[in-house]
Amino acid sequence: MCSSDLLVTCTDGVGTKIHVARMMHKHNTVGIDLVAMSVNDALCCGAEPLVFLDYVCMPSDNPTLLKQIVEGITTGCLRAGCSLVGGETAIHPGDLEEGHYDLAGFCVGVVERDQAITGQAIKPGDIVLGLSSSGLHSNGYSLARKVVFEHAKLTVDQNIRDLGTTVGAAMLEPTRIYVKPILDLLQKYQGQNVIRGLAHITGGGLVDNIPRVLPKGLQVNLRRNSWPMPAIIPWIQRLGTIEQSEMDRVFNGGLGFIVIAAPQEAKAVREHLQQARVMTHIVGEVVEGTTGVQFV
Repeated sequence: MCSSDLLVTCTDGVGTKIHVARMMHKHNTVGIDLVAMSVNDALCCGAEPLVFLDYVCMPSDNPTLLKQIVEGITTGCLRAGCSLVGGETAIHPGDLEEGHYDLAGFCVGVVERDQAITGQAIKPGDIVLGLSSSGLHSNGYSLARKVVFEHAKLTVDQNIRDLGTTVGAAMLEPTRIYVKPILDLLQKYQGQNVIRGLAHITGGGLVDNIPRVLPKGLQVNLRRNSWPMPAIIPWIQRLGTIEQSEMDRVFNGGLGFIVIAAPQEAKAVREHLQQARVMTHIVGEVVEGTTGVQFV
């Protein structure tokens, strides 16, 4: 590191998606979610994730379960291009039921000070690009579980035609990691003021995450139906008769990451991401206003 570098740190968990993994008896994918939640956050500053650490809390020592969890974490780190340098396994007898566990992850990244993405360069007329999510990612699982397992009384092994798979497989689909295509994009346009804002769409959905990068006096207008939706999201909405405003607030709406780009290069940015096999769509634009995100 040199004096012009900035360290970026992030921490997060997986939440109640872990309960779905337990119901499925499949624990080798939630580690991918754990890595994704932190490295995608660090990416919003333009930072390259360097190292990752994990924290696993269990009621008793379970090497077989731990091995499965770490397999997923290792896969996530490989996808993100960072190193798993250590972690902590805590045994808390009496705090958790047998078979239950909790996870936390910690990422450290770096970005050159003059290359950091702050959002301050965003202007009216800039184009909003949405990168498709792989499904629910790691948010909204308290509501999703209530709708699917309590209200509809479905089981994880039921095949659902609308989903093209079982309930459990659809709900356990890992969070997409956007690190490599976004870092490649930033490298391509380095110093050109083309990539002006980045947002990871997690808890709070599009309506809460995009405004965090907008300068005062600007809002984003998003055009509904301008991007395809993973089948599981409208399926949950129909199953639970959930209002659209609640869907917007709880889930990612089918977009896991947002890139705000200069209008003259927006199509080229989209093509670049498409070539990297990331489905990307022009979903809106930046305008003057104060509402944060408006659906039009």
